[in-house]
Amino acid sequence: MGLKRICGWIIRKKSIGRIIIIEVSSDSVKPSVLVLKEEREPELFKLGMEIDIGTALCFEGEEAPEQRSARGVEYIARKIEVYAKPIEPLPVDTMGKVPALLDTRIKYRWLLVRNPVEKAIFIIRNSLLNAAREYFSKNGFIEVQTPKIVAAGAEGGATLFKIQYFENDAYLSQSPQLFKQMLMAGFTRVYEITPYFRAEKYNTTRHLNESWGIDVEQGFINSVEDVLQTLENLITYIIEYVLKNNKEELEILGATLKKPSTPFKRLKFQEAVDILRSEGLEISETEDLSDYAEKKLGEIMAGKGYELYFIVGFPWASTGFYYMRDEDGVYTRKFDLDYSGLEIASGGQREHRYEKLLNALKEKGLNPENFSFYLEAFKYGMPPHGGFGLGVERLLMRMLNLENVREAILFVRDRTRLVP
Repeated sequence: MGLKRICGWIIRKKSIGRIIIIEVSSDSVKPSVLVLKEEREPELFKLGMEIDIGTALCFEGEEAPEQRSARGVEYIARKIEVYAKPIEPLPVDTMGKVPALLDTRIKYRWLLVRNPVEKAIFIIRNSLLNAAREYFSKNGFIEVQTPKIVAAGAEGGATLFKIQYFENDAYLSQSPQLFKQMLMAGFTRVYEITPYFRAEKYNTTRHLNESWGIDVEQGFINSVEDVLQTLENLITYIIEYVLKNNKEELEILGATLKKPSTPFKRLKFQEAVDILRSEGLEISETEDLSDYAEKKLGEIMAGKGYELYFIVGFPWASTGFYYMRDEDGVYTRKFDLDYSGLEIASGGQREHRYEKLLNALKEKGLNPENFSFYLEAFKYGMPPHGGFGLGVERLLMRMLNLENVREAILFVRDRTRLVP
């Protein structure tokens, strides 16, 4: 099969008499296993005795004709080049034999990705984003980039991070919402893979202050159903892509990812309220569902065979100003997508008519002058349009059955973490 050159870090070393077994973590999820025999390669055996866990090296070798290791691919080494040795013992066990607390995992994530389990999460995250881009490319979407320093928030002031922008006040972007809508004046389909910055003072297993999302907007729609269909197709495409391309990673994680059943259930907001009230929960008809209510609803829907389901028709009182209202004025064409009791996406049909949008801003107590840049885009032939934002970490969390959203992002930014 010829020589291969593999570079990585030693995560495990074991001596058995005149044999040394070295496991090297590289870009593959499973380690490469070097078996050094004193009688076969005395010089390499001597080198193997001197190097330790944490060493960065490259080796050239060929796959062993007899594969005995259950942990990875076994190689017979012909050459080993050592690039760096650790100057002190590693602060964490990169092999994973000694379990680390979540705080420790977060602190040393950059080091722990040498571990197959930790590495598998982020290889699958990479596949998730690859699959999304592949889906959009096949379906006529243009990738765009919108500002992350903004003059006004898309969702209001309470969750904005304020910054000083020369002589002016500015904010970190909560969402590309306003900008992707403006682009509907010239493109018919756009998407962006983007960070969100939200100053929410939560410290739950499902909240981050810097997270990533897949944002979509599409124009010339017939109804909100066009947007629901795009999101449903995207989720299905991503999961099928991971099932096909990440079998080893899923196996290492022990994740039982299932192909979604389509179409996803469409559940009206009022129906969700009635279901939860029948379970004894106090639920408002004019406010968004709480985290607890979402979780409870997920348990109920799971009992009915629904893992992924849309909640549609939210009350105007609980939505952003940009959502299109139904004729009754009470409900809107906003939706959420929940995955086993966790909201992973939110979106809907937007209001594209200038006068109605202007009135909506005023009704929400917002100053139209602060949104003049946005409103101008609606003066020159804005078509009916809609879109959504899909949380990358939340989707990954549910796909892999992770307990905390912090496990799904390499560097965590929450209420207590600004480093590393």
